[in-house]
Amino acid sequence: MQASRGIRVRKDLGEKALQTLKYFDLLDQNLRIQIIDDHLIAPILREPSTEQLEDLRKQFSELVIETTEFQRRKIKSKTIFDILGDRLLPHLLASLPKSVDIVGQVAIVEIPLELQEYKAQIGEAILEVNSKVHTVLAKAGPISEKYRIREFEIIAGKGETVTTHKEFGCIYRMDVRKVYFSPRLSFEHERVASQVKQGETVLDMFAGVGPFSILMAKRVGKVQVYAIDANQDAIRFLNENILLNKVQGKVTRILGDAGTIIKEHFVWKVDRVIMNLPEQALEFVESACMALKPIGGILHYYSFAIEPDPLDKAREDLEQAVLKAGRKISFLNARTVKSTAPHEWQVAIDAKIE
Repeated sequence: MQASRGIRVRKDLGEKALQTLKYFDLLDQNLRIQIIDDHLIAPILREPSTEQLEDLRKQFSELVIETTEFQRRKIKSKTIFDILGDRLLPHLLASLPKSVDIVGQVAIVEIPLELQEYKAQIGEAILEVNSKVHTVLAKAGPISEKYRIREFEIIAGKGETVTTHKEFGCIYRMDVRKVYFSPRLSFEHERVASQVKQGETVLDMFAGVGPFSILMAKRVGKVQVYAIDANQDAIRFLNENILLNKVQGKVTRILGDAGTIIKEHFVWKVDRVIMNLPEQALEFVESACMALKPIGGILHYYSFAIEPDPLDKAREDLEQAVLKAGRKISFLNARTVKSTAPHEWQVAIDAKIE
């Protein structure tokens, strides 16, 4: 046993809490989680920052940080570094990918140029580390602007790219070659869904296979979500996911261009708009403002912005676009989501549009 700091939450909020701690890189995975009565205590690596603690308390009102006794995990999980340590030269080991995206049973990895001739070995090592993975894909091109999909190369496993991914109690069926999905956005899916109120009408302008739409439909008893996407394959899997998650009647799928569909069907009709298309979201701000009710509503905006002040830059761009659309804006929250390139960040902004 080892005494360590931990975060206590209600057991029914355990999965959400663990995902959030992982997102903040706070969860100590060398220690076992404690279950005591109706509560879960998760071991943490360090005290949360002031910003992190504020975020945690917003999501978990009964959260308690305490010192308790945790059991150490007996077997340390293997890593690809452990497996390839005696097969690659030290300078090549330093270039091994630090992270792998797991989407259901498919692993997606970016192989540096200097490791291209070892990609098959890296793929096999990933399979060995992740027993549930049956296919390893290497990124083989940039994300396309139109459908946000990219080329992949199969470097290990069966080669099957249709998979089922589980997240926050929802099931998502997809073909990772044909649709966009990022497991790194799981915290965002949960964060946005937790803000939706009873009776809202929500427009998910770039819905993909439904990670925002379906989660909020499952979480909120009375809500109507309209999920738009221009990718026919995404809409096909979205329909399947609506059925799998039993949210028929609460999520309506729509194939087509979001701007055109809003002009034809959603002018001043919705309470909340989600714009998860960071490459082009700025171009659709006028359409989003057009969809929100005259009394106002909430906008969840995603964009790419560069250092030194990515949040300030994103806020400035969004404010100018909203004013140009003839509406007013007040900012509720802004955060960096992930690094996407040297000195570039994906950012998320929540704003009230009036």
